[in-house]
Amino acid sequence: MMRSFKYIILYSFLFFISISTFTSCGEDDLDESTFGKIKVERNEFDSWLLDNYIKPYNIDLKYRFEDIESDMSYNLVPAELEKSKEMAKLIKHLWLGAYDEVCGEIFMKQYGPRIINLIGSSAVNPDSKTEVLGTADKGIKVTLYKINSLDKTNIELLNLYYFRTMHHEFAHILHQTKNYPTEFNEISVDNYSPTGWMNRTNEQAHRMGFVSNYASSEAREDFVEVIANFLTRTDADWNEILRQATFTDEEAKEELPDKQATGTGNGKTIILSKLKIAREWLKSAWNIDIDKLRTVIAKRSTEIDSL
Repeated sequence: MMRSFKYIILYSFLFFISISTFTSCGEDDLDESTFGKIKVERNEFDSWLLDNYIKPYNIDLKYRFEDIESDMSYNLVPAELEKSKEMAKLIKHLWLGAYDEVCGEIFMKQYGPRIINLIGSSAVNPDSKTEVLGTADKGIKVTLYKINSLDKTNIELLNLYYFRTMHHEFAHILHQTKNYPTEFNEISVDNYSPTGWMNRTNEQAHRMGFVSNYASSEAREDFVEVIANFLTRTDADWNEILRQATFTDEEAKEELPDKQATGTGNGKTIILSKLKIAREWLKSAWNIDIDKLRTVIAKRSTEIDSL
């Protein structure tokens, strides 16, 4: 049965503008925040953002609707104040705080986005019947949509709508700064489809060795999708992807008529080989232990009721 909308996270893959020198977790002192020097009349929430975003991370979280920061080709609704407060606390705890715990407090101040823009509604394209959930621009700004639908009691939807997007885009920032091994690009080189990925189901993509259908669009999206999905999925969900990635000879002939069509399908092997490259690269290039980070994120996900 076809859904009325295909839910898509639109990833705007543009060049990350880097700053002077690059280091791994927890190195180098940074200049004082420029945002903190702007004198504005703040309400209580603005003061909280100053203390929890601008001063420690040099991140300007925008919750008031600004035309200049928004894609006016869509009919958008401003984020509600109370939902914005909830999201700000969630981002700080589940995303920024998780990296702080694993990498040290300076890491996200140096490599995180400078602007996080909150929009109340999703961005719906009526012609293609698609819904944009999040975008990133040049590694500088991340826009999250659908804030007014936020339900902090549902961690699965929190990851689907918001945090998988943020981990995806942050992985782009990291690999634009330090390249991942080119051998990754060759693993599924014959199965990438920049225009045809939308016609694949996630289960079909799993059998082909991708963690999502969007991962099958191109190699760099594949790489960051492996990281984002591994970080935000439970053991049960991750193992289900691997289970779906294993298929019989007849299923292989149906899904991949010209490739891997003999014996047991190796989608699981392909996914795990991609994860191995991502895991080793994060450790060698950034001193990030992806398994430790995943454990920290899972632990913090159980604490959101107290935020």
